[in-house]
Amino acid sequence: MTGDALEVTGEVWYWRGPAPYHFVTVPMPQAEEIREIAAEVTYGWGMIPVSGRLGATEFTTSLWPKDGGYVVPLKDAVRRAEQIDLDDTVTVHLTIAPRDR
Repeated sequence: MTGDALEVTGEVWYWRGPAPYHFVTVPMPQAEEIREIAAEVTYGWGMIPVSGRLGATEFTTSLWPKDGGYVVPLKDAVRRAEQIDLDDTVTVHLTIAPRDR
């Protein structure tokens, strides 16, 4: 799956913990596909490096493990560029980056 495109559609939600962030949850069927290769691509703590595109905005980030699945953090700069707000439904195009060996 590394190098393959993955399309994630979901609602933007906010976590205001010690490091506040906006996220989109990866649907479980796609999370299961990611989990199959996680050991090959994680750089620790279950984080999966990805490059992404939301609308016309390209970015890099890492999928975060959460509740047996994964979430996509949406940086403020990406949300501002695409005029994305809390509770909006968005489609994020992701490519899982292979881990450097």
